[in-house]
Amino acid sequence: MDTRRKIERISNRPLDEHVREQAHIGALKRYLIERGHAPRTMYSYLDCAAHFSHWVEWSDQQLARVDETVIAQFLDVHLRGCDCRWPTRSDRRDASAALGHLLLVLRTLGVAAPSAVKPIPVDEELRRFDEHMHQARGLAPKTRRMVLRIVRELLLRRFHDRPVVISAITPEYVRRFFAQLTERYHAPASIGSLVAALRGYLRFRAAAGDPVGGLLSVLSYPANWQHASLPKTLADEEIERLLNSLDWPAPSMRRSAAIVRCAVDLGLRSAEIAALGLDDIDWRAGTVTLRKTKSRREQVLPLPEATGRALAAYLQHERPKVAHRAIFVRRMAPRDEPIGADLVRKTIRQAYRRAGLPYTRSHLLRHTIARRLLEAGSSLKEVADVLRHRSLNTTLIYAKLDSRSLGAVALPWLPSLPPDAPPPPPEVALPWPGSAP
Repeated sequence: MDTRRKIERISNRPLDEHVREQAHIGALKRYLIERGHAPRTMYSYLDCAAHFSHWVEWSDQQLARVDETVIAQFLDVHLRGCDCRWPTRSDRRDASAALGHLLLVLRTLGVAAPSAVKPIPVDEELRRFDEHMHQARGLAPKTRRMVLRIVRELLLRRFHDRPVVISAITPEYVRRFFAQLTERYHAPASIGSLVAALRGYLRFRAAAGDPVGGLLSVLSYPANWQHASLPKTLADEEIERLLNSLDWPAPSMRRSAAIVRCAVDLGLRSAEIAALGLDDIDWRAGTVTLRKTKSRREQVLPLPEATGRALAAYLQHERPKVAHRAIFVRRMAPRDEPIGADLVRKTIRQAYRRAGLPYTRSHLLRHTIARRLLEAGSSLKEVADVLRHRSLNTTLIYAKLDSRSLGAVALPWLPSLPPDAPPPPPEVALPWPGSAP
């Protein structure tokens, strides 16, 4: 059964003849088929695109002038109070996705003009700063995007589309801007990231010769007692429950089992799991190579048998046949794309929920592997090597979990005295060293 008949069978009505005659609707249909969208989703997108085309024609506009602004007008104004009885979904998010695909098709066909984004001086300033963070400081792309987002807001509020003049930024402006940002965040670590981003940009300007000492003095890191509490970990019985929950007859369960195994057995971060490729696993040698790590260094780890079996089961029986070389790929459109770190975290959260565990953070599994290594007799240096920490200071938080070593240095408690025991003799005051007798 072809795709059109599937769509008509699901919707219980044929597509409108006027819609079929529109070339851009037909092109959108072919585009959605190539991306592997489900028939129900495709029909919804086509219906929304037809509704938008009808609105453009009714409002005496032209498809050649359709851009993001026109689409926003349709979503925010027309769709909210639509009374044209068009059979389309009113979910703004779905409509926005459908019209985003339509705009891409229109621009590809040459019907709509390409996006004309005029750069402003702030964009050029951010481009230079990003180049500095990448080449001089070696920051990861995710870190650079977070920093640029904060600095962009700082500069746009002050300069808008005007040239960036650092001398026009006053300490009072920085103080107020920082105070407004801190209203969004509450954890000291999050506020510390804001300070690091702003101070990093100001140091970049200082290297260019700008006097920013007064601006740097406004920003100070909040008190953040990183080692004040014990790292949360999963108990051994909770790990067993988590692994047992992977044997569940559901879609993508083999992918979920492989992802959880990579986190539990290897202690991989979410981004590292998402970045694994087919060429990173040496099945004969039993190793896995991490190429996109937080420290930006390639590292080779042994591949445990249980992890290898979970990966092999997913690759053989569940992974879609796509051209991409990533191990974990999307099941839904676009299928020929790797999954992201967010989907890895979502998969682990779902595994917690299936196992009945009250956890949500995927990073707990890295803490857990550190605890298990320490209980097995590994040193902090060995734990740092497994977790791939650049500095041993990062691993010191797990020293409080090393019960075996802490027990060896603990002082014994004083024996309890009976109630009728005589009081201890008073302490004799000794002279201060070096003082006259």
